[in-house]
This record gives sequence, structure tokens and C-alpha cells, in this order.
Amino acid sequence: MNAIADYIKAQRKAAGLTQEEFAARSGLGLRFIRELEQGKKTVRLDKVNQALAMFGMTAIPGRKDDE
Repeated sequence: MNAIADYIKAQRKAAGLTQEEFAARSGLGLRFIRELEQGKKTVRLDKVNQALAMFGMTAIPGRKDDE
């Protein structure tokens, strides 16, 4: 999950958005954005995808070792 957290944080900063602004624009809560960017392991995939959608991306569920 850290790769996604790092990606979202980098993209948010590149867009010039604060966590508060990103939360408001994405329709997600500020607490969720903070936890996501900190790499919390137990975040909901639908909300992760909602955040990623802001940058035209989506996460595909599966184990790291799946090919």
C-alpha cells in the first residue's frame, strides 16, 4: 500500500493541493486522506480508488506476488 500512498501524496502535491483541498475535491474525509498518505494498511479499496480516480488511476485488488 505504500506505493499507492506515495503516489497519491506526490500527485496531490504536484497538483498544488493541501490534504484538506484534496479531501474536499475527491469527496473523501480528511482523516481518510491522512491515514492513506501515512500508509495505513486497513483502508477501504473503494475509497482508495476514489482518491486514485482524481489522477485517472485505479487499484486492482490482488496479492503482491500475483502475476
